[in-house]
Amino acid sequence: MALASSVKVPYMAYLRVYEPLAAFPEPERSHWARYAKRAKTPTAQDEQRRALADLLPTPPVPVPVHESADAFIAVVNEVTCVCPWRTRLRGWQALESLDELLPASVLDVALPPVVRRQAATDYEQWRERNPDARPWIRGAAWHVPVRWFVLFSDGEREYTKSEQEPVMRYRTPMVQARRRVARGLRTLRDALEEGSLIDGLVDVGRWLEEFHPRSLVELDYGGLVHAVPEAQLAEDRSAAEVAEGLAALREGDGERAGVAYEKLSQRWRAVRERQFSS
Repeated sequence: MALASSVKVPYMAYLRVYEPLAAFPEPERSHWARYAKRAKTPTAQDEQRRALADLLPTPPVPVPVHESADAFIAVVNEVTCVCPWRTRLRGWQALESLDELLPASVLDVALPPVVRRQAATDYEQWRERNPDARPWIRGAAWHVPVRWFVLFSDGEREYTKSEQEPVMRYRTPMVQARRRVARGLRTLRDALEEGSLIDGLVDVGRWLEEFHPRSLVELDYGGLVHAVPEAQLAEDRSAAEVAEGLAALREGDGERAGVAYEKLSQRWRAVRERQFSS
């Protein structure tokens, strides 16, 4: 979001769930079935461009007036899986965390308090009518949360270069993601006191439980490919480092776990610092 001249457009990473068509009730299932047959469907870049366009009017439109009818599509073992954008819901949720990303002075200029208050009121009223709603997509600005890597193995890493931009992502079946979350939580709780890493992983696990067991889970570096030098991106093995740290904890080797965690932290700390560079 080009919120102010002193703040760069935030590069986002995404955690997505693609559910099989059978998971959707009618008439939504028929809508997605027709949608998936289109010759061309929007990309993640298209979604971000639309979001940024909403911030150009005065006053800006922080949350779309209407919910998006678009989705990401993946075919897994000949089964069509769908990840609805739900841009409106995610917009409301993103507004709740903006004060953690931006200084108050910048935030008030970019999105005046009256705009934010109205959006909060609209969200509260919408939630009363839709108490069970949840997003299929989670986003993180300028980093990939460590807990997200717990869901994947290094063998599921996909790094490809194209004419437009490189792509870095992990994909795994839902059953594997849930199993890794459960195992990771057991390891962390046996080795550490309660903390933000455990709380965050519990939250991710609860979110995953809301979806069809035959879903696909994807971690997409998204715009972060522009914030990381190509050579570093090609050598990035963050999921392997998280797995190494957890294995060390299970073996009682706190020193080795600390080395793995520090290596991971330094990499993402360097990326996050670039949001403030000139």
